[in-house]
Amino acid sequence: MKTERLAIPDVIVLTPPRFGDNRGFFSETYNIDRMREAGITQPFVQDNQSLSRQKGVVRGLHCQVAPHAQGKLVRCTKGAIWDVAVDARTGSPTYGQWVAAELSEDNWSQLWIPPGFLHGFCTLTENAEVQYKCTALYDKASERAVIWNSAELAIDWPIKPEDAVLSEKDLLSPEFSAAQGWFQL
Repeated sequence: MKTERLAIPDVIVLTPPRFGDNRGFFSETYNIDRMREAGITQPFVQDNQSLSRQKGVVRGLHCQVAPHAQGKLVRCTKGAIWDVAVDARTGSPTYGQWVAAELSEDNWSQLWIPPGFLHGFCTLTENAEVQYKCTALYDKASERAVIWNSAELAIDWPIKPEDAVLSEKDLLSPEFSAAQGWFQL
């Protein structure tokens, strides 16, 4: 498995090999030993999948706080997304910084987003399917969100604000300053 640490080194792009022939391909998308070699040691306890029918759907920026903070291993199995991780760990040298990676059915890459980070993505194609493994179960009381286009973060999204397709909940999320103290390093 190919691994690449991004500008925030705790966020990792992992690309498993695909072995193909005239029938199609085979890929081992998760292997606990390869994950441990990459520094991902937490067990995964829940798998999620989403389908976004339109290009420009934005989901996020979401997280869960303790005691149900989630790490996520995200991949796009159909279409393409622009996946974002924001460091929300107070005391971190990269607090308030963000990194992003394109994930697609073509590049087969996955993004590891550790606990303590906000996560969001924007669909680059219609009918984008996203699957992700989580290190903690969903807990509504622990759920938090920050507005996707927070001026305090200045994320360079690949979409104009007027073209973003958002849920009502995401539209009403606060600025990044609301995240102060959600996570401690």
